[in-house]
Amino acid sequence: MTAAATVAALAPTAAVSAPPPELKQDQPITSPEQAAKALHGMTLEEKIGQMFVLFAYGPDANKPDPRNTSLYGVATPAEVVAKYKPGGWIYFNARDNVQNPTQLATYSNQLQTAALNTGVHVPMTIATDQEQGVVVRIGPPATQFGGNMAHGASRSTADARTAAGITGRELKAMGIRQDYAPVADVNVNALNPVIGVRSFSSDPQLVSDMTVAQVQGYQRDAGITATAKHFPGHGDTVDDSHTSLPTINHTRAEWDAIDAPPFKAAIKAGIDSIMTAHISVPSLDPSGDPATLSKPIMTGVLRKELGFKGLIITDALEMAAVRAKYGDAEVAIRAIEAGADQLLLPPAPDVQFKAVVDAVKSGRISERRIDESLLRILLLKLKSGGLLRPFVDPAQVPAKVGTPEHLATAQQIVDKSITLVKNDTSTLPLSNTPRKVLVTGWGVATTQSLANSLTKRGATTTVAQTGAAPTDAAIADAVTKAQANDVTVVLTQKAWDTKVTDKLAKQQKLVKDLLATGKTVIVVAVRDPYDIAYFDQAPTYVATYGYQAVSMESLTKVLYGEIAPTGKLPVDIPVAGQPATPLYPFGHGLSW
Repeated sequence: MTAAATVAALAPTAAVSAPPPELKQDQPITSPEQAAKALHGMTLEEKIGQMFVLFAYGPDANKPDPRNTSLYGVATPAEVVAKYKPGGWIYFNARDNVQNPTQLATYSNQLQTAALNTGVHVPMTIATDQEQGVVVRIGPPATQFGGNMAHGASRSTADARTAAGITGRELKAMGIRQDYAPVADVNVNALNPVIGVRSFSSDPQLVSDMTVAQVQGYQRDAGITATAKHFPGHGDTVDDSHTSLPTINHTRAEWDAIDAPPFKAAIKAGIDSIMTAHISVPSLDPSGDPATLSKPIMTGVLRKELGFKGLIITDALEMAAVRAKYGDAEVAIRAIEAGADQLLLPPAPDVQFKAVVDAVKSGRISERRIDESLLRILLLKLKSGGLLRPFVDPAQVPAKVGTPEHLATAQQIVDKSITLVKNDTSTLPLSNTPRKVLVTGWGVATTQSLANSLTKRGATTTVAQTGAAPTDAAIADAVTKAQANDVTVVLTQKAWDTKVTDKLAKQQKLVKDLLATGKTVIVVAVRDPYDIAYFDQAPTYVATYGYQAVSMESLTKVLYGEIAPTGKLPVDIPVAGQPATPLYPFGHGLSW
């Protein structure tokens, strides 16, 4: 099939919508023939540019930022686009891209204008990591949900699909046409520092069902590109790939049974994009190379065995796990040789861009191989509408993002996820009697959000936020305040993690010292549900799987009996130090 015929076969049937009047496309691609012509008319450098997904610092494409100059040699995001002509772009709140949804829509239009003015005339696919739950780049007023493990706790695939549809439509209104979600990893290791609640469950079937639901929500309902990650599966590790190279020691049979099913299900459901993992899986490739750089895994397993024909994008190439074995230049080449179509966040863009160009010119990588990736990139842009409708109308954003209907739906969905793990003293539900409540533990915004929800129910609240690694002084202060209050609600966040988050186990000490006061204490894990294993003497324990305001409102509804808790554990909570022995098993959850 010719390139033109292939593009034509996947061309969307919807009518082409014009950009806002104040925005002009310079020679827009509006037909399959023009898309095919664009492929064949590009220089080698322009083709390779389409394989890069970049970012820039700052919230405005035309505003200089010295950090861009240090990284790229040019000051503004628009100049970065002009220099590299990238095929993709990614937004980060931590890199000062995000102020509000309307600003993002304007920023997206600025970037697309820059892309269309490069001479390539191909709009970029703008993406972000809006997984929901603990990994979001765009906060309120955009609609927030509880995240993957919260969906797993509710067991509702319909709600998971609805959430993805709402998230996808809101992203689309901001000019973002690809979400690096859903996470399809099966979290079978309670000590996993990088996945945890980002996973739906430890059960491969539940993860598969939820993954399919979200693929449908993003792609069918919202019309944006979903990205299942992190292939071949990041759910069983005690190392963080941001800082070191994890090894997954599953046998091939274990991989087939645990890690593969969600990705197979996603492929069957028509997933458009899959993101690689920077992990070593000896049973799939004994070389020790990270999967991102492994041809046996990316081409052999993902392409040939699983039959995936969509876009393969690397996880961020700035992460330590993928940079440890080879230099940055070699990493870029090997990722393409392995089968990657797009290189995400190259840490040395000039070096890596030149390395790929030189590899093609030397014959190490054929230009036909580059064309294969480029065709996938263009086809996906055409399918998602990015080639034909690259612009959005910022004036329409308030009517599409964070609407009352979306917010109400999100609250209803999160309400179903709260899991009551222990209620030994029948403390819950609380009566409506006025009482003094101390809210302490992790999270400045989270403790205040919970306090606000409690105050609305007539409680007199005091907040004593102690952080992820409380000092002895903060613990003593919380204990003193607890003695002066009727009820204490203490929020824990990865209290199990004494390797990175809380090296001296001070969250565990905080909980135990509060329990020793003899006062009524309600322990709430606002991230991973595993914390209870380290202070199981706590008589009352609730898991929320997320710490956004929407989760704190749902928690408050459960605390006061406005709703009965219906969440069921989507993972085993193992006994501390005994990973094979469940303390509270998958499916456990109390109610009234």
